[in-house]
Amino acid sequence: MLGGILALLSAASFGLNDVSIRRGVLTGTPFQAMAISVPVGVLVFLIGALIAGTAGAVFTFSPAAYLFLSLAGIVHFIWGRFWNYSAIRALGTNLAGPVQQTTLIVSLGGAVLFLDEVLTPLRLLGIGLILLGSLAILKTRKARAGDVGPKPKSEFQPKYLQGYLYAALSVLGFGSSSIFVRAALEGSSPSAGLPGGVVSYVAATLVIAVMLLAGRRREQVLAVDARSLRWFSFSGVLVCLSHVFRFMALAIAPVTVVAPLLQTLIIFRVIFGWFLNREHEDYSFWTLVGIAISLLGAFTLSISAEFVTANVPMPDILLEIIGWHWP
Repeated sequence: MLGGILALLSAASFGLNDVSIRRGVLTGTPFQAMAISVPVGVLVFLIGALIAGTAGAVFTFSPAAYLFLSLAGIVHFIWGRFWNYSAIRALGTNLAGPVQQTTLIVSLGGAVLFLDEVLTPLRLLGIGLILLGSLAILKTRKARAGDVGPKPKSEFQPKYLQGYLYAALSVLGFGSSSIFVRAALEGSSPSAGLPGGVVSYVAATLVIAVMLLAGRRREQVLAVDARSLRWFSFSGVLVCLSHVFRFMALAIAPVTVVAPLLQTLIIFRVIFGWFLNREHEDYSFWTLVGIAISLLGAFTLSISAEFVTANVPMPDILLEIIGWHWP
């Protein structure tokens, strides 16, 4: 129960973070966003660990845990975040969201292969719905292609090919990072998530520091305008809160529970985006249909077979099917 609540709090923070990033990349670049937001994470996680009295645990992890946490930070905060910001810049949060729901497939596949977790018919149904939701947004592209006449200058025009490619690349980082975090913190208390996050953010910040040795990258970050700087800094704090809740959830709940609930961030993206970025998002019919189908898939993934068989009357043959699991 506590793991699920923490995952939902993380999803809400992630949703607002993506909306904030959308505002920032209207005038800034994905690399500026990453270079500003990642170092903020070290400070926020460290303050959280000091307040919780767990900062000393940073020095108590096993060598394997340090390795897994560092890998989680690099693939999530560097690889995943850069391509996520690029996808948001090209597509907006609404169009990018259903594609990025496929992060679940990477997370669940890795959990089955490496963490001895299982797949059930309900989880397979959820995966199918998420893929269907991603396909539904292609209807939006077809509808736009059929439009005639000039487009108003203020209307947002997505870059579909670039955006889908960037979203797919971000999925690889976001999906695999949950596996590394779970492998490092499995069996720990929720408080282990804070020092674990410090390790991950420090590893990612060191990589950014090396990248900034290149003069062109350094000049790009220093050239950020005041408006984007405010949004990127705000996003840095928000995404840290998101990861505080995420690391704590993964410390006490399996990936197959946490990862699906994190996908409810798509609801918060739509709600927050309506108030902050309405002119810079796609709220067309098929986009919202795709979001709804993907969300239904996420909820389906989060329901346990035991809960359904205990509370929903059904024929014996369905009980047998739902009770199946792999491996």
